[in-house]
Amino acid sequence: MAVWDDLVGQAKVEEQLAAAARDADALVTAHSAGEPDPEASKMTHAWLFTGPPGSGRATAARAFAAALQCVSPDRALGGAPGCGFCDGCHTTLVGTHADVEIVRTDLLSIGVKETRELVRRAQLSPAGGRWQVIVLEDADRLTEGAGNVLLKAVEEPAPRTVWLLCAPSLEDVLPTIRSRCRHLTLRTPPVEAVADVLVRRDGIEPEAAHAAARATQGHIDRARRLATDERARARRSVVLKLPLRVDDVGGCLKAAQELVDAAAEDAKQVAEEVDVKETEELKTALGGGQGGRMPRGTAGAMKELEERQKRRKTRTQRDSLDLALTDLTGFYRDVLALQLRSRSALANTDVRDALERIARGTTPERTLRRIEAILACRQALDRNVAPLLAVEAMTMALRD
Repeated sequence: MAVWDDLVGQAKVEEQLAAAARDADALVTAHSAGEPDPEASKMTHAWLFTGPPGSGRATAARAFAAALQCVSPDRALGGAPGCGFCDGCHTTLVGTHADVEIVRTDLLSIGVKETRELVRRAQLSPAGGRWQVIVLEDADRLTEGAGNVLLKAVEEPAPRTVWLLCAPSLEDVLPTIRSRCRHLTLRTPPVEAVADVLVRRDGIEPEAAHAAARATQGHIDRARRLATDERARARRSVVLKLPLRVDDVGGCLKAAQELVDAAAEDAKQVAEEVDVKETEELKTALGGGQGGRMPRGTAGAMKELEERQKRRKTRTQRDSLDLALTDLTGFYRDVLALQLRSRSALANTDVRDALERIARGTTPERTLRRIEAILACRQALDRNVAPLLAVEAMTMALRD
């Protein structure tokens, strides 16, 4: 299995990355042999992967990182790097390669401190691999200060260092950084391609796989979760009933409260699974042990962990709300398709009766206003508006 097999519906991107990986392999081989670097190389030291959620930005970056570290003997016989089986490919894909740093955050932002550590690592020569690779999966979460720290490293990288940045769009990255990166745009994978992946790799029944892929409109991770997690299906079912519950003010406020409470419950469950373990591990590392008294001078480290856990809880709640709002947007998109007699396939065929009921009782103009209200709610959450206030404003707008 080649490293590119996890890329779904991205043939053009795969072709570009494979060509760059071949050039990167030629560069390292020529350098090792003391030969001059090949001319007209497609390889560059800074890349920016953009695309909508679910398009596979991080997957493409990790696959490219694996191809850069490929040590398959077939390369000497004309084989392309990125075999997927050699030690370089395997350790990169599972996240244990010594010269590949994969950075993802469960917080709201990536700060200066973390970025300076990445820049320091990027200056090192590869310990055993062919390249020093830094994969930053959430480049859009860099603070302005962190972006300025990263700029110099991207502008003048070490000879054997490659930066792979991922973000939803070009606008999510500082102009000074994106202008120094080679840009690759990924698209939303076709529904059929996502369903095929779920069947082949996850063993999901074809009917369930197609239903999940259609409901999530090509978002691979969400489709997989919807097809395998009963709780995810239950949450989606509740969200898709919301348009039928906002006929009066009381229904609007109750629906908003339930959405926010469900998101808070998700954050609480993550905290219960992760926070206790993190806290005990830090106490042990600092010499406190389970139930033991903490040594003097460790209060700062404990407080820093608590702040990190608090920020993670906030992001988990926002992500859960955003998922619900995405499902709600898809519902009204289907309503609009019915009103306009569009030939576009419906995403939510399992609630077709509700879609037709809403479509008959309103106009396309009102449906568009409702979609705009959902988008306004997402923007308000991004600006740190209190979740309940933002969602209440949205449900009241859905009633109009």
